[in-house]
Amino acid sequence: MLDFLKKRSDKAGLPPGSAIYVGKERHHDVAARLLAYDQEAYSDTAELDLAAVQGRLGPATTAWLDIDGLHEVALVEEVGEIFALHPLTIEDIVNATQRPKIDIFDDYVYLVIKMPLYNDELNTIEMEQVSFVLKEHLLITFQEKKGDVFDGVRKRIFANKGRIRKMGCDYLIYALLDALVDSYFGMLEKIGEYVEILELELVEDPVPATLQKIHGLKREMILLRKSVWPLREVASSLQRDGIPFIGEGTAPFLKDLYDHVIQVLDTVETFRDIVSGMLDIYLSAMSNKMNEVMKVLTVFAVIFIPLTFIAGLYGMNFNPEVSPFNMPELNWVYGYPFALGLMALVAGCMSLYFKKKKWF
Repeated sequence: MLDFLKKRSDKAGLPPGSAIYVGKERHHDVAARLLAYDQEAYSDTAELDLAAVQGRLGPATTAWLDIDGLHEVALVEEVGEIFALHPLTIEDIVNATQRPKIDIFDDYVYLVIKMPLYNDELNTIEMEQVSFVLKEHLLITFQEKKGDVFDGVRKRIFANKGRIRKMGCDYLIYALLDALVDSYFGMLEKIGEYVEILELELVEDPVPATLQKIHGLKREMILLRKSVWPLREVASSLQRDGIPFIGEGTAPFLKDLYDHVIQVLDTVETFRDIVSGMLDIYLSAMSNKMNEVMKVLTVFAVIFIPLTFIAGLYGMNFNPEVSPFNMPELNWVYGYPFALGLMALVAGCMSLYFKKKKWF
């Protein structure tokens, strides 16, 4: 987070639309991939000449240009120059800390979405920014790195399954957004399993490490909520009338997408409440443990108070020949066993009483 703030500070004083990459440091090679198709055939071309993309476009062809690598600002600027993207759009694309949003321009629609990636080993969430530029017959996506959740959509295009090859770019962007939202469901299932493990650990044997896990999960849920909450606004805007390049045939699917986003948001809120409750349960469990320890210590202290009194009484060693008060036990041959027996009797009676009262 501090690195992001530092890189943001580098933009201070620059004019709006200045393209400076803001995000995690990346060193991998960038790549461009064009997937063009119609009802009859498709073509899949990688490492292509971006200037030649426009020649592949046509009124009967749907094209999807996928760019991997936001850290290569020159490549993003080249795409923006070829397809006449606004400088503010270029600035938002290379800023990997953008809030999910939708911007409408005269000749294209720009969307920013967060794609979740779950680390099973560390139980952490990483958010990758995906930008969408929707034009009449072209959809451009920008991703931070290679690897995404869109393989299912690509397979449907290759196999010509469903209606995706029969419809245009508006349905393509719906299919990609739907795959992205579905990835949230898959990630939430893994989080749910982790929550169940933490709850079991919390009930059986909570330790300080459990508290660290709960705090870590709470941070992840805050990060997830920051990505899902504005996604609801984006999905709501897409289903409104008057959005350019969105046909009437795609509108019902976008409403279904909005419903899925609401389900994701409800699940996130539920998990946040559960995690907050787990913190309260942990504190209560630790307090109960402390109370149990204090109860045992108190019982032992109460038992030893009269024993200490008896030992102190017979340990004063008054001389019976000098003292006007006679303590016959001091000269009694059974005085020592008597004192020990009296102590044992008092301790036994008090222990039985405490046990009957269920104090320990």
